[in-house]
Amino acid sequence: MSHQNETDFAAHEARADDDGGAPAKWKIVGPGLVVAATGVGAADMVATLVAGSRYGYGLLWAVVLGVVLKIILVEGAGRFTLATGRTIFEGWRSLGRWTTWYFGPYIMIWGFVYGATAMSSAALPLAAVFPVLPLWAWAVVMGLLGFVMVWFGRYSTFEKITAALVGLMFVTVVGLAVIATPNIPEMLKGLVPIIPEGGVLYTLALAGGVGGTITLAAYGYWLREKGWFTPKWMRVMRIDNSMAYVVTGVFVIAMLIVGAEVVRSAGLALSSGDEGLLDLYAVLRAEYGDVVGTGFLIGFWAASFSSIIGVWNGVSLMFADFWGNVRGKESGHPDTRVGGKYFRFYVLWLTFPPMILFALGQPIGLILVYGMLGSLFMPFLALTLLGLLNGKRIPKKWANRLHTNIALGITALLFAVLGVQQLVKTLAPVLGG
Repeated sequence: MSHQNETDFAAHEARADDDGGAPAKWKIVGPGLVVAATGVGAADMVATLVAGSRYGYGLLWAVVLGVVLKIILVEGAGRFTLATGRTIFEGWRSLGRWTTWYFGPYIMIWGFVYGATAMSSAALPLAAVFPVLPLWAWAVVMGLLGFVMVWFGRYSTFEKITAALVGLMFVTVVGLAVIATPNIPEMLKGLVPIIPEGGVLYTLALAGGVGGTITLAAYGYWLREKGWFTPKWMRVMRIDNSMAYVVTGVFVIAMLIVGAEVVRSAGLALSSGDEGLLDLYAVLRAEYGDVVGTGFLIGFWAASFSSIIGVWNGVSLMFADFWGNVRGKESGHPDTRVGGKYFRFYVLWLTFPPMILFALGQPIGLILVYGMLGSLFMPFLALTLLGLLNGKRIPKKWANRLHTNIALGITALLFAVLGVQQLVKTLAPVLGG
């Protein structure tokens, strides 16, 4: 695929947005909040809780670093889309066929396994409070609810629902951190970058893992759905992205406080995976009563369910663009937008086939491939953004400066190390480790 020339870029910049050329204004609820809310799920909550319970506030700096890394990555994805008028997948294709060969199998396998994981995660708190249905039945209910909201809803409706869920997450979890009374002097000490003994990989995972999935790359699609097409939205996009990840940062720090103050003092070893949050629920009920315990479960549910609807919408848009391109349809074709046939196919794919996994448990081969392809995605995103944000693929005025290349290079390196670590962990059972 040839690079866009300067004439194409100028024509894109001169294009009038759907707003008829009105000045670009920022509103608190935007695509940034959607991408941030979608990225933070129950697994991130558990990882941060465990970090707080093991190391107190010692890894607070790693959480802050993680927020900065996500701002850099998502800003890059947003800047490419606004500067060129191209989607991230069109950008990837311009880097060579290998990107399609990686992304195609990845998005199909990822969707199948993630669909089951996300539904189960949102079902856990409901099964704990309302044991009238078994966990798998609540998971089906959550999947169907997410399906209906995304299938019939427009982007603007989806954005409002996400904002309400973020509000719930924020009030319950930040409220819990306030009740737990954080140790401010210790928190300030935690901003000094020190890696605790035996905690190198844990530190990397915390910095890189919180709020980081394929949904980061969906940001450009949500900008388009919002009606932000041209470079006039660049400043607004940067504010939108930064503010959203600051909100995420506050949320994650609140979880670290709860880990350090509540889980640590209770001497509790949390279960791995989402079940660790149910352990915390039991401690909170014993310590602070039913109201606080149930309030926390509401926050847990909101974090999990926001990931369902975010993925069902954003990753379906990414798939629709990918499949549209493969079929020779340009990005933005009605078939590739919200409600289009390719979009709807992937919403169905995320919802119904994964329900088979509730009966089968975890098919080892599939989980293995999922882990391998998944470990490569964040390095893939960081490295391809370096390619897309330099050279002839982007107008000179929006290309990376030296400091953004250094920041993105560090981000790529960190995710490459994390990816290799994840790959080794995934392959260990096969290699006899």
